[in-house]
Amino acid sequence: MQSEASKASVSNKAYVNFPIYPMKKKLVILSGAGISAESGIKTFRDSDGLWEGHNVTDVATPEGFQRNPELVLDFYNQRRRQLHEVKPNQGHQILAELENDFDVHIITQNVDNLHEQAGSSNVLHLHGELFKVRSTGNENHIIDWQHDLIWGDVDPDGYQFRPHIVWFGEAVPALDAAISLVQKAEVLIVIGTSLQVYPAAGLLHYTKNNIPIYYIDPHPATISNAPSNLKIIATTGSNGMRIVAKELGKLL
Repeated sequence: MQSEASKASVSNKAYVNFPIYPMKKKLVILSGAGISAESGIKTFRDSDGLWEGHNVTDVATPEGFQRNPELVLDFYNQRRRQLHEVKPNQGHQILAELENDFDVHIITQNVDNLHEQAGSSNVLHLHGELFKVRSTGNENHIIDWQHDLIWGDVDPDGYQFRPHIVWFGEAVPALDAAISLVQKAEVLIVIGTSLQVYPAAGLLHYTKNNIPIYYIDPHPATISNAPSNLKIIATTGSNGMRIVAKELGKLL
């Protein structure tokens, strides 16, 4: 039978030898349509972009859905079909690989799943997801949906399903969670966004003072009251992430 001193010795030895791992720095990314454009997904802001041939009020507002639901369903069916044909690009892949060294959280304005396809674990979709639909009778009834959605596809209570997309004029349910992530960031990367669509564009101003902020975009927007520690990298998402990944290596 072990003495009390012997037990304490064993206990202390186990404690001393227990490995202590340094906490990873929290790296937060705000991504927009530009990062997906390299994979072949058209962007909102381009002249030949996502909304070509359609007035935005017809296909991306609750009123448009009320006026012509079949037009809206078909519009998103086309987007959903395209998503089956595209793959993540190097920008997505580098972000996923950064999880090896950082506590990475991605806040995306994109409704595609390319971040997830690339292997990113923590992705918050501000504007919804193409591969999900929700009930028009219960906004919390959300299900996975990877094929066409047609008029007559209803939930068990008979309510029509609609795309799980945040349309213009609707609240952004994930906004508070996004603000909380940005406030905790130790490094922020803004990639492929015009920073013109609010409230998402305002996230930049919730960062702590003096953390590194990188803004990657081939056509970066002019930012009023830009933080002094903002570094603009005027190139594509993939090229920019190669540059930033090297700089992040210095923080390890």
